[in-house]
Amino acid sequence: MRSIELSAVTWHKNLHSNPDGGACVEVWDDFGDVVPVRDSKDPYGPVLVFPAGGWSAFVTSVKDHQLPS
Repeated sequence: MRSIELSAVTWHKNLHSNPDGGACVEVWDDFGDVVPVRDSKDPYGPVLVFPAGGWSAFVTSVKDHQLPS
């Protein structure tokens, strides 16, 4: 597993996020083959790293309402 330097990351939160900051994630989508993701309420907490293709498929499924409820 490779190490990823995240100290200079510019995190992005979805424009449709709750104004109170609840239930939001932030992503860094300019990294290349992986997408780091963190909880916006815990900016110093853990970061999950997903393969870019897997993250893209997840986002598409959410937008298309294809996830089971």
